[in-house]
Amino acid sequence: MDKNENAPRGFSDGEKEKDKLVENGKNKVPIECKYCSSRILNVGMSELVSTQYDLPTVDGDSKMVEKVTDFWCVNDIYTFENIGFSNTVGQTKYLACADCERGPLGWHSLETRKSFVALSRVRHL
Repeated sequence: MDKNENAPRGFSDGEKEKDKLVENGKNKVPIECKYCSSRILNVGMSELVSTQYDLPTVDGDSKMVEKVTDFWCVNDIYTFENIGFSNTVGQTKYLACADCERGPLGWHSLETRKSFVALSRVRHL
């Protein structure tokens, strides 16, 4: 199996590939669920940010986490085409696909009211 087989299209080779996803600081390609292909964000609706966050593993044990550093930041929850929110955990809600319920794809801060979608957990068209 190719090591990048499960990597989102357009983001398998680091910084150079991220440049292909961003224009004027925003996503220049649509973002969708990599499990069911449901549209999550349209073009130009999120900003690329680098911040480290320990995100629980996808469909795994909630005690197991993955250090994730690259996210699409969404300032308003109504910007999403399709996203689901978990119950509150501290000051956080985790994001999942509203259609297939896979996740977490990212997190939402109740404090800042911003949502963060992990680049590694979605597909870029």
